[in-house]
Amino acid sequence: MTEEPGVATVTAAREGDQRALDDLVSGYLPLVYNIVGHALGGHPDTDDVVQETMLRAVHGLPGLRDPAGFRSWLVVIAMNQIRLRHRDHQRLPVTGPVPEDVADPGADFVDLTIMRLQLSGQRREVVTATRWLSEDERELLSLWWLEAAGRLTRAEVATALELTPQHTAVRVQRVKAQLDAARIVVRTLERTPRCPELAYVVAEWDGVPSPLWRKRIARHSRDCARCERCGRDLASVEGLLARLPLVPLPAAFGFDPAALSGSHVAITQVTSAPVTGGKAGLLLKGALVKPLAAAAAAVLAAGIVVAVLPSREEPVARAIPVATAESTTSPPATTTSVPSSAPPPATTTAAKPVPPPAVPVTASVKKGVSTWNFDGAGKALTDVRAGWYYNWAAHPDGVPTPPNVEFVPMIWGAKFTDDATLARAKANGKVLLGFNEPDFPDQANMTPEQALDLWPKLAATGLRLGSPAVAHSGDKAGGWLDRFMTGAAQRGLRVDFVTVHWYGSDFSDAAVGHLRDYLAAVHARYGKPIWLTEYSLIDFSGGTARFPTQAQLAAFAKGSSAMMEGLPYVERYAWFALPADKPGTGLYTPGGTPNEAGEAYRAAG
Repeated sequence: MTEEPGVATVTAAREGDQRALDDLVSGYLPLVYNIVGHALGGHPDTDDVVQETMLRAVHGLPGLRDPAGFRSWLVVIAMNQIRLRHRDHQRLPVTGPVPEDVADPGADFVDLTIMRLQLSGQRREVVTATRWLSEDERELLSLWWLEAAGRLTRAEVATALELTPQHTAVRVQRVKAQLDAARIVVRTLERTPRCPELAYVVAEWDGVPSPLWRKRIARHSRDCARCERCGRDLASVEGLLARLPLVPLPAAFGFDPAALSGSHVAITQVTSAPVTGGKAGLLLKGALVKPLAAAAAAVLAAGIVVAVLPSREEPVARAIPVATAESTTSPPATTTSVPSSAPPPATTTAAKPVPPPAVPVTASVKKGVSTWNFDGAGKALTDVRAGWYYNWAAHPDGVPTPPNVEFVPMIWGAKFTDDATLARAKANGKVLLGFNEPDFPDQANMTPEQALDLWPKLAATGLRLGSPAVAHSGDKAGGWLDRFMTGAAQRGLRVDFVTVHWYGSDFSDAAVGHLRDYLAAVHARYGKPIWLTEYSLIDFSGGTARFPTQAQLAAFAKGSSAMMEGLPYVERYAWFALPADKPGTGLYTPGGTPNEAGEAYRAAG
């Protein structure tokens, strides 16, 4: 059994080592290919899903906090892409002629598995039986199969399924039962001569395996004296799958280092990007990459450039422009997030000496705060060295705005979508934040469908537009944000970046890593820039809010800011909140004086 690349390879690849990145891609590509192949049954979309999974993994690698968790993280990305493909497939109506790009029952992943692994007997029956499972069942089986073969752990399977290990065990047992029923169906249909009563049962069957016909044929087999014996002597599925190797990659996926010697693949005009040659470059160029993946490749190359630049400036100002309709690393040049008073991006990297500014230097245009008007608000906004702020309203509402700080308007909820409020928001900013915590009853309290119905009014402002900011679960399939983003794609609605909130209940040093994992998961799901517009440490698990000490807040403020400054896909982040006029996580006391957490956040970024 070929060993997968270890932690050292992941770490080196994350730091920009081309050879390590090549080894990482080629080492884990077979695992991803097998997961996707089993889950999709060998549908032609398998190639695209595998390619997109690897592209997203390479793109998100700079943000991976724990190299030891690379495999688990990669499997989660693969499952997210599989689910996305299922949703896209389900919501696309078939009209007109039947498309040619459909699975060939004679050459699907089942046949490839049997042929390439040279399976026979009950192992062949098990693989053939997978054709009779539903999409959800195949999705789970694709992971459990590799667990039984020793390629994944139960913890990794549970993480990929977004379930507890206990719930995963229950789901696995159910799928094994369905697989055994399907094995009986395979035997019953292959038995010669065929049972006359079975011929009557399947008289209207179109010959395409499905869960419905699995139930009907299995029921016949249980009740028929002739076919009942087909259910005898079934060997344990675990025993049949144990020690099975991965299905070899198709020739188009194969990597021949000798053939690649000295070759370089031109992905973009960026000559210094690490993903320009080698195996990873071939992945981006390969024959199986369809036009959609080609666009993703351009985004990937730009994203890696931003990740490896030894700079703490805004990625927008340093990234090389890429001609693509959608970028996951920087906004369009016409809607840059650089404050209006800042010089144009083209001049930010000039080596000319600049006279000392009259106001404190902004540490980063990324760093911001959420605030309401309080005694000393203007002084605090100047002192905290934030590049931007918002106050959940369409206008500053009396908050004194320093000349070097950008105000970003928000449309808080449905009742603020009138023309006058939208016009006021447009007059007060260049970027617009969407609805505030629509997934909470005491906040905007909207269904994804209600938000989608109102969204064209926000888009009509022409401002760069962020998604509604969900309170939690922005990375979960089927969650509020996922349903909104899916609906926006269906309706052709514009969402320029994803907005989320996050509050950590773990007040230890691990909190920074928890936040980073969440942001990485959100980015992996949607592939868009992220704005974290509320974040801090608050434990809500006990019914009443529990707050950390000032020392804990200060440590988190320092660590979280440094972490997000290094994530190219995080465009902006805002601490909750600037005022500390009541117990909580505020930074500045009345009068505009920083507390310990405020001093740490002021120095961060």
